[in-house]
Amino acid sequence: MKNSGLTSYFSIIGGLIAAIIVLFSFNSFVIINPGQAGVLSVLGKAQDGALLEGIHFRPPVISSVDIYDLTVQKFEVPAQSSTKDLQDLTASFAINFRLDPSVIVDVRRTQGTLANIVSKIIAPQTQESFKIAAAKRTVEEAITKRVELKQDFDDALNSRLEKYGIIVLDTSVVDLNFSIEFAKAVEEKQIAEQRAQRAVYIAREAEQEAQADINRAKGKAEAQRLLAETLKAQGGELVLQKEAIEAWRSGGAQMPNVLVTGGESGGIPFIFNLKDFQKK
Repeated sequence: MKNSGLTSYFSIIGGLIAAIIVLFSFNSFVIINPGQAGVLSVLGKAQDGALLEGIHFRPPVISSVDIYDLTVQKFEVPAQSSTKDLQDLTASFAINFRLDPSVIVDVRRTQGTLANIVSKIIAPQTQESFKIAAAKRTVEEAITKRVELKQDFDDALNSRLEKYGIIVLDTSVVDLNFSIEFAKAVEEKQIAEQRAQRAVYIAREAEQEAQADINRAKGKAEAQRLLAETLKAQGGELVLQKEAIEAWRSGGAQMPNVLVTGGESGGIPFIFNLKDFQKK
């Protein structure tokens, strides 16, 4: 009976030891999947060298592994600034980034979790980068030169986040808004420009109409001048004809009954009944 009891006792002890060994064996390894990086901490102290994809040993019980996602992350970050002409400008940026695995241990030591990275680094640096870009131009230039505004923002943000091990892949301006006062001023300016264009059109139309009137008046005056010259020339020719008739009378010569004049000189031919002049 005693031997049987001892055997059972040792069996239980052996099973516990085996279970502990198995448990420790499973806890002694960590698997890092593709697109991840791990930071090993022993007794609360982060160890140098990131754990990249694969299987890694870690001391059981006294160690832990923090795993970071190295794939592309996207967060939308609001920002606000003033332009060079002191106009309020607000925007919202979509930031696509990933963590640099070579400095992931420093990220763990200084920032901790991904949420801290977004709230403590990316958000404030986005704000500062937007201020730098917006301060270089007026609010109208922020509209008309939006590509240049974004490029200045990207350059500032990349240089600021690079030292934190954050690689910016792309940024997008989700929304860009202006103050109500500026929006109203833009509307009023557009209305004024439309009115000015309308006034120019009306002035040109009036100018063209006035020129048409002048041209018509010139044409009418020229017609009247030509008519006056024609009448004057015809009147002079009538005088000459009358004088010729008088000379015929005084000479006692026989005059023709009909006299046609003006044909050879190119003027309008006149036909006279000379008997009429003789009766006078």
